[in-house]
Amino acid sequence: MRLKGKTRRLMSWGVCGAALIAALATPAAQAAPGEGHGPGHRPAWTLTETGTDARFRGLAAVSSRTAWAAGSKGTVLRTTDGGRHWRDVAPPGAAEAALEFRDIEAFDARRAVVLAIGEGEASRVFRTADGGTTWTESFRNTDARAFYDCLTFFDSRHGLAMSDPVDGKFRILSTADGGRSWKLLPTAGMPDAQTGEAGFAAGGQCLVSSGPRDVWLATGGAATARVLHSADRGLTWTATESTIPAGDPARGVFGLAFRDRTHGIAVGGDYRADQASPNAAAVTGNGGRSWQQSTTPPPAYRSGVAWVPHNRSTALAVGPTGTDLTTDGGRTWRTVDTGSYDTVDCTPDGGCWAAGEKGRIARRA
Repeated sequence: MRLKGKTRRLMSWGVCGAALIAALATPAAQAAPGEGHGPGHRPAWTLTETGTDARFRGLAAVSSRTAWAAGSKGTVLRTTDGGRHWRDVAPPGAAEAALEFRDIEAFDARRAVVLAIGEGEASRVFRTADGGTTWTESFRNTDARAFYDCLTFFDSRHGLAMSDPVDGKFRILSTADGGRSWKLLPTAGMPDAQTGEAGFAAGGQCLVSSGPRDVWLATGGAATARVLHSADRGLTWTATESTIPAGDPARGVFGLAFRDRTHGIAVGGDYRADQASPNAAAVTGNGGRSWQQSTTPPPAYRSGVAWVPHNRSTALAVGPTGTDLTTDGGRTWRTVDTGSYDTVDCTPDGGCWAAGEKGRIARRA
């Protein structure tokens, strides 16, 4: 869909994770100066200087020092020093072609795969193995009916990409060589799409994976917002209704995060600024076979969500009106920052990153 999956397995409780959670959750004696903080709380994020006004909906956090961001105007940035310096590493010609990069998956400081979205040949996949010095275009969509939204990888070799429905079913691409080549998977195991159903290319999290084989796909735009799950790397799928409202092309599940193959969070709502999103989050404890509405959801539409490392119950959700924190696995949320972000990602070494409009990329470690 015209607007945009990603998660990482977490480690056991650690000092870095405890410090991060305390920093995010502890009220400050006085609100810190500047924009981007909630009343009575220290800011959740520290903005970095990116030198661009591109909107970043794709984010791949490798560590507290290394991250990749992908956005509008054919922009791809990379940092290896915690955001003090960002280097423009976009594929040649991407800016001139005005490619809309909406998802990026990175394995380390040198290897990354980035997705450009759009109808027909606007949907493309590029891969780099040298930190963005050179890129190879490994896929270009030639079907005018397809519109690719999201990427996810199970490991450094196996990954999937998802397109909005073609002939009534979501279309899935598969790679087994780290994004060097892609093949179209058969649709026999894919449930029929609802009328108007699609994915949202809003934060790189409408297709996410956890572990070696499990993957989830978020939908909206139809009568109900659903989450589709596959336990065999995209060959067969089951669909479950979420509690997040749909019934309009602007509503549905926009982002997913799973900390393991059973515990997940879904966020979304209505992306229009003048529309309320009263039930913007849901949780599952059975791998997405059923979803429960958050008892105290975020106060507005959210497009990105990530589990905080080294903890089994803490996560962050972001959107244009702020960042929310849960410390009970997604059942209740409270706002900790009012800055605008579209996507969020956290790393095993305790770092979290967020990215969004007007070149905004921030970190917390």
